[in-house]
Amino acid sequence: MKKMTDKVCVTGTPRLWARSVLGTRQCPGCLGPLIERILAEVIEEMGIEGDAIVLSSIGCTGMVHLTLQIDAVKVCHGRAPDVATGLKHALFGRPVVFTIQGDGDCLAIGGGSLLGAVSRAERITVILVNNAIFGMTGGQMAPTTLMGQETTTSPTGRGPQSGYPLHACEMLTPVKGVAYCARGTVHTPANYQRTKTYIKRAFQKQLDNVGFSFVEVLIGCPTLWHVTPVESLKWIEEKMIPEFPLGEFKNVDSID
Repeated sequence: MKKMTDKVCVTGTPRLWARSVLGTRQCPGCLGPLIERILAEVIEEMGIEGDAIVLSSIGCTGMVHLTLQIDAVKVCHGRAPDVATGLKHALFGRPVVFTIQGDGDCLAIGGGSLLGAVSRAERITVILVNNAIFGMTGGQMAPTTLMGQETTTSPTGRGPQSGYPLHACEMLTPVKGVAYCARGTVHTPANYQRTKTYIKRAFQKQLDNVGFSFVEVLIGCPTLWHVTPVESLKWIEEKMIPEFPLGEFKNVDSID
C-alpha cells in the first residue's frame, strides 16, 4: 500500500475573491460566482489588481463589487460602458477598466451605450453574462431568450412576433473598433479554463491599447428556468450552445 507523503495544494480561493458581507447572493446552482472567480484569478495572475476597475449596475451581476477586492463603481442600469469610457479617459488610460453586465442590462436598456463604445473603439472590456432571461427582475423575456423558451412574459414560449435572439458576438465582430470578441461558458471544467483564457486575452488588448474587447459567458438560471442545477447544465449544452456557438470570433493586434 502506497504511503501518503506531503500534500500539494492544487487550487484554493483566489486572494482577490472574498466572501460577500451579505452572505450567499446567488440562487442554488447559479454559475455567476465562477465568473467572479475567473476574474479574481486573471487579475492576480496578470498583476493588475492595483490598476483594475470593475463597473456593474443592475441585475444578478450587480453585486460583484462586494466580492472582487479591487476598485469598483456602481452605475445606472445599462450605462456601464459610458461610465467605463469616462473613467478610462479621466484616469489617462488606466490599464484595465471593465464592465460585467447581464444580457438585459447590456443588450436591452444598455444596447445604445454598448454600440457607442464599440464604434469609438474604446479601450475597455465588456463582459456579458448571458442566462437567456432577465434574472433579477423575475424571469422576463430578454434579448437573448431562445425561440420557444418560456418566460414570465412569454408563458407559451417566445415566438417570431417577439423578435429573435440577439447574437452579440456575431453582431460586434465585423465592427472595426473591436479588437477581441469571444464567447465561452463555465458549465464544465474545460470550458471554465477556456473562458479564463478569453478574459485574459481581452484584458491584454487593453494593456496593448489595441481596441474594444468583449467576452460573452453563457450561464444557467435553474430558479427561473424551473429546472434543477444539474438539469440547467444539460440545458446549456443542448439548447444554449447550439444557438450561441462558443469560441473566439475576433482577435487582432491592430484595428488600423
